[in-house]
Amino acid sequence: MSKKHAVGAVLLWSTVASAFKLSLRYLTPLQLLFYASLTSLIVFGALYSREFSLRRGNLRSAYLGLINPLLYYIVLFSAYDRLPAQEAQALNYTWPLMLVLLSIPLLGKRPGARTVLGLSIGFLGALVVATRGDITDLNFSDPVGFALGLGSAVIWASYWLLNLRDERPLVEKMFWNFLFGFAYVFTALALSGGLALPPLKGLVGAVYVGLFEMGVTFLLWYKAVEGDMAFASNLAYLVPFLSLFFISLVVGESIAPATVLGLAMIVGGILLGRRKK
Repeated sequence: MSKKHAVGAVLLWSTVASAFKLSLRYLTPLQLLFYASLTSLIVFGALYSREFSLRRGNLRSAYLGLINPLLYYIVLFSAYDRLPAQEAQALNYTWPLMLVLLSIPLLGKRPGARTVLGLSIGFLGALVVATRGDITDLNFSDPVGFALGLGSAVIWASYWLLNLRDERPLVEKMFWNFLFGFAYVFTALALSGGLALPPLKGLVGAVYVGLFEMGVTFLLWYKAVEGDMAFASNLAYLVPFLSLFFISLVVGESIAPATVLGLAMIVGGILLGRRKK
């Protein structure tokens, strides 16, 4: 059953890059986050069976919710708003490389030669994607979009490290994170004057994102990792490549050879950097 959970999570996560791009045709990044995070909050609230209490552990979500969903998804959706979906998803997928980099000063891990080589290959792959293969002139198609894409990877890696010490059950943790996070998103949207009834297509897309990027898929993945971590972890490397298929099919983007090459370098760098001696 755990393998079915892993396959389901990978297939669903492979579609969300397309959902981001299609939804942003009708919504601003902040509007998309508002309706998507509301959907996720409803999902986790329905599954959260414990009695509500503001115990000390749940107050930790006051700052975790500021990072995710607010900061992370605003940066990520803004990257998708500026870049082709294929470029944004490849840049965001550098987060395992960022995780290794952040682990060096924060966790005191000393990188070996393989790790350094893996990081070098991975970040070179990111440059290949961002410059569409023209790395000699560093001619970025959208420098701000490039910064946002890599920034989303840094934020997610930081969030992941902060969660290492959070021992709350997954549903409880996610519920409280999204409860605080949604309050921040609502406040930001209200102050920006963006509280308005969205187009139906945009709303449907936001609900899809809330269900299958932020909500249900995390639960499937958690079950998959609990059952067979090795299988789930290896299968996860298919996500960015399957995403390219859906981006081409659903969004209609023509996938550039540089994107495929750069993404292969990013994934190869991740695998090389994680390999044990």
